[in-house]
Amino acid sequence: MVLNSEEGGEGAGEGGDAAPPTPRHHHSKHQLKYGELVILGYNGYLPPCDKGRRRSKFVLHRRPGANGVKPARHYVVRTPQNTQAILDTQQHSISYTLSRNQAVIVEYQLDSETDMFQIGRSSETPIDFVVMDTIPGDKHGEMKVTQSTISRFACRIIAHRTTRTTQVYAAGFDSSRNIFLGEKATKWQNNGEIDGLTTNGVLIMHPPTQFCGGEARPGIWREVSVGGGVYALRESRSAPQKGNKIEEETDVLQDGTLIDLCGATLLWRSAEGLGKSPTKRHLEQMVDELNAGRPQCPVGLNTLVIPRKATLTSTEKQPVVYLNCGHVQGLHEWGHEKDSNSHTCPMCLKVGPVVKLCMGIEPAFYVDSGPPTFCFNPCGHMASEKTVRYWAAVPIPHGTNGFHAACPFCASPLEGDAGFVRLIFQDNCD
Repeated sequence: MVLNSEEGGEGAGEGGDAAPPTPRHHHSKHQLKYGELVILGYNGYLPPCDKGRRRSKFVLHRRPGANGVKPARHYVVRTPQNTQAILDTQQHSISYTLSRNQAVIVEYQLDSETDMFQIGRSSETPIDFVVMDTIPGDKHGEMKVTQSTISRFACRIIAHRTTRTTQVYAAGFDSSRNIFLGEKATKWQNNGEIDGLTTNGVLIMHPPTQFCGGEARPGIWREVSVGGGVYALRESRSAPQKGNKIEEETDVLQDGTLIDLCGATLLWRSAEGLGKSPTKRHLEQMVDELNAGRPQCPVGLNTLVIPRKATLTSTEKQPVVYLNCGHVQGLHEWGHEKDSNSHTCPMCLKVGPVVKLCMGIEPAFYVDSGPPTFCFNPCGHMASEKTVRYWAAVPIPHGTNGFHAACPFCASPLEGDAGFVRLIFQDNCD
């Protein structure tokens, strides 16, 4: 696997006696880039150390040598655990258990035209990108979830080395290069082919319009199968009955496709799409331009400074926004009700909560290059108007069968009628 590693470091595996992993190499500027997978809920950095196989975004480059696989043959066996394909750690295979004494084995063979990348919670060597459950809100230091709902080997991405087409499939191959779907797993046979779903499923949402360009709209959530078929959602995340097959849709990733692993949601940005998106430097320049306007606090009469990233300190220069009206001011005690986050805005006298402003600095989440004149409610992450409107309209899977809109920079569920507020600065006063 090839990672884009600005901070350096490569993840070490824990595969035991597993089959040798695909070598991980430092990429060069000349390697072809397929795209990026970005985890929703992180503002450009995954604490405590964004490096190796644990980071907020994963860059997929064409590998030095192909490691993709494709189905070769399938057959019925009585004792799958003793089947040569299962015992051979060099052979990729999927075992679909039909009953206690019958299973279908699908053998896979090397595909010289594709690269494979695997995603999951496991830190074993077959996993290229280690993804843990996303915790909403500010993230400082190590965060752990007591019981994860993300599969250890959640999904795999197959990228065509020439066309750069990328496809997503539920489930990943383990250290013995096997995928097991047990007797209780949802599975079916059709026209001599067999397929199935994983326990909590892998959901995808393709955007019906171009993601970056300002006209982005959310699509419809579907479920992708182990074999790459696209289906309507089940009644609940782990229900035994599969949804209807959506014949006109495929598992081919588009710029802006969302992939949900039941605990973390990933955004796919193609290399072409990222070329049309703002860069981190562009976003930083827009913050500099806002600060160059010398926004003032009307109460403290001091100049405010919008930070590029979250800060833990409370200073008089730190801007806050009144979420019920959008007025931006400094930290002060005027109109503050003791022991609460209820403040009266001195500009319009509306009463409501306030929150520190912070720039949304992860470029992949932006749907245009507009100025950061809006922020999400209740977290205060700033972004362009079209970006906040897009994410406020996207239903992110939550729990077993729920959905809610969330800030892409911190995963906080959005509040208020709109989920965002227009910022009103008192600037250019000199």
